[in-house]
Amino acid sequence: MVNKKQIKELLNESTCSHNIEKKSSCNRAKPGATSGGCAFEGAQIALFPFADVIHLVHAPSTCQGASWETRESRTSYKGEDNTPLGYCTDINTNDIIFGGNKKLEDSIKYIIKHKNPKAIFVYETCVTAMIGDNMDSLAKRLEKKYSIPIVVVHSPGFVGGKNLGSRLGGIAILEQLIGTKEPKEIHPYGINLIGEYNVTGDMWQYTPILEKIGIKIVSTLAGDGRIENIQQAHRAKLNVIVCAKSLVTLCKKMEEKYSIPYVSVSFYGKRDTSNAIRTIVGAFKDEKLSKKAEIVIDDEERKLEKKLIPFRKILKGKKAILNTGGNKSWSIASALQDIGIEVVATSIRKATLEDIDIAKKYVPILMKVPANEQAKLIDEHKVDILLAGGRSLYTAIKKRVAFVDVNQEKKVSYGAYNGLINLAKNVCNAVNNPVFKVVGTTAPWEKTND
Repeated sequence: MVNKKQIKELLNESTCSHNIEKKSSCNRAKPGATSGGCAFEGAQIALFPFADVIHLVHAPSTCQGASWETRESRTSYKGEDNTPLGYCTDINTNDIIFGGNKKLEDSIKYIIKHKNPKAIFVYETCVTAMIGDNMDSLAKRLEKKYSIPIVVVHSPGFVGGKNLGSRLGGIAILEQLIGTKEPKEIHPYGINLIGEYNVTGDMWQYTPILEKIGIKIVSTLAGDGRIENIQQAHRAKLNVIVCAKSLVTLCKKMEEKYSIPYVSVSFYGKRDTSNAIRTIVGAFKDEKLSKKAEIVIDDEERKLEKKLIPFRKILKGKKAILNTGGNKSWSIASALQDIGIEVVATSIRKATLEDIDIAKKYVPILMKVPANEQAKLIDEHKVDILLAGGRSLYTAIKKRVAFVDVNQEKKVSYGAYNGLINLAKNVCNAVNNPVFKVVGTTAPWEKTND
């Protein structure tokens, strides 16, 4: 069971500017705060993309659907992809009274016998945390008996929100998996991708470019990840945080334990992708590697600029509002500017202070409560397109402007250079689609004669 000391340590992250600027942690649990996503959901999101793992939720079945398959995290795993099918111990009233350890043990044995996974992740939720099941002791005993990693993720929803849950998932991996296996060889330019979930294949857009330069991907947490690779993550030379700032705690602890430095980057848009490559290569302080990177960047940018010409002609003079979260508040804005769109405003509702500082450099208007502000701004600035999550579609319909989904529910990759072409195509299709002008009008049979 996760204790108060561990929670306090994770909440008070010295590398997070919120802890410097504010007297209390930005992620401290508040009544009702977990209605938008609890710690269990955050842990599951962070670890879910491991396809060679069975994810077992030790909880009532109602917890099972919290975030299952909400992100299209793609995998190249050749074996059976275990993520589409969820597993749950289905704790009931009797288990709450007498304990759920027996049911958990039976569930693990069943999974090992019938599924033969590379590892099992067992998630503790609110109910099993409160009844006090000794999951750690059980996991260690069965792990020794069956010679398979059984990782216990202590993530009861009541301790905090999704951000904290992602940190709890990262710490579980650090303490129970990383460093448990040695690689056959250590690559001089090996990196771990941290917080990359490979949603719609974003990761596959830029990893071939890094490999062309000479960078080796040792492991990922957790997009297209493998258990064997994450066990060897301690032998990488650099940790690269992609998007998920919540996992900075993991990177800091790996720096303390294994002397692995870390950098934080974004792979959205031309400028940010090129800057990300330079940041990663620059961390190795190798002149030959840097020269090779510049040759590859120049070649990729030249090909990209040629492909963007027809899209920029269509999008010239178009205005957009961006309503998304985290580092996408500025990284997607940068990508939109790269294809010739003026970004009028962006949401900073889920952004860190670092994200807000960067967003100020890209976008003139920062929306604190986009649900109240975006409709008014669309009218004031004669905006052509709204880019957001699915819930904002109704605002676009009401205001009769084009709409593109850029959140995790998206179906096409917008990552790196080729992803920018996909974004340009989708935006062009949206602004030229007559349905957005028609859908908000009064139907012929609803019109009244004056």
